[in-house]
Amino acid sequence: MIKNKKNNSGISMIEILIVIGVFAVLGILSTRVILLSLQGSKKGDAQVKVRENLDYAVSVIERQLRNAGSVSPCPNTDPLIVNYNDSNDISSSFSCLNMTSAGYVASGSARLTSEEVNVTACSFICTVGTQSTPPKVAIDIQAVDAGTGGSKEGSIVSISTEINLRTY
Repeated sequence: MIKNKKNNSGISMIEILIVIGVFAVLGILSTRVILLSLQGSKKGDAQVKVRENLDYAVSVIERQLRNAGSVSPCPNTDPLIVNYNDSNDISSSFSCLNMTSAGYVASGSARLTSEEVNVTACSFICTVGTQSTPPKVAIDIQAVDAGTGGSKEGSIVSISTEINLRTY
């Protein structure tokens, strides 16, 4: 007599728990990768916005100071303000305003940086020229994206330049 052996082929509870654990770990890892990618994208977008604002402000300042008839006083007493007379001998200035909270760069009374950007540090330093070098104004500006408030997504963007002034 041949005995029928019962073949128990099925999935045990331990095997099911191992598969669920593996998929849970894969889910957590893929979620982390997606979150890190999104944070990097936000940081890049914030830095581009701040860089564009600073580039615009510095280009306006550079154009006006390069064509200015004079910068007075030079050296300037307050590094947050540079006063100049434009090519038509009209007095104007560039200044860093409201540096304790939502700072910005202004030309006269108009904003050069948008409200989406907070200027955190800013200075205009005028240096008297010599016979071989023209007078110059050094500009240093640091800013962050106002939406991120200086968090790791909106790291600080800095811009520095020196503008050689005309000598007549």
